[in-house]
Amino acid sequence: MSKKVCIFCGARTGNSKEIVSETKKLVKLLADQDYDLVYGGGNGGLMGLIADEFLSHGREVIGIRPSILLSEENSHDGLTEMISTVDMFERKKNMVEVSDSFIALPGGVGTLDEILDVMTLNKINAIHKPMALFDINGFYKNLTDLLDTFVQYGYLDKEAKGLLIMEKDAAKLVESLNEYK
Repeated sequence: MSKKVCIFCGARTGNSKEIVSETKKLVKLLADQDYDLVYGGGNGGLMGLIADEFLSHGREVIGIRPSILLSEENSHDGLTEMISTVDMFERKKNMVEVSDSFIALPGGVGTLDEILDVMTLNKINAIHKPMALFDINGFYKNLTDLLDTFVQYGYLDKEAKGLLIMEKDAAKLVESLNEYK
């Protein structure tokens, strides 16, 4: 039975060739280990890239998109399924419900919002699903430093921070997802 991984990432590709190549490597590893994709439903940037890569490996791809973005931004038209939601809050709720695990690739504030929301849900025991940052080229170093500061000042428990998998290597990231208890 396949597993569903929700990947949060940028609607832009960014300017790093290594982020693109490492993202492709990660997708191949996930597809080879029977993962299907849940994501934001766009066809541009890293979003479009991961959807196309999963599809090229014969995997299912579910896009979840607020209705306003269906009409205002380019949505991917080759997906297995596109789920329309009222707004971004319902989108995240649906993503959390249908996914077995979560990965944040490099992205902007939307990506940050999504993975921190999942981290909060895990922290308060509303869900028990693995979540990871794919820290390509140290992209998430400043975020992990900030989380360490939260721990240092007593605003976040070390155990709660430890729930967030942080990996620079695609194979180790997938292994960590698979071993999550």
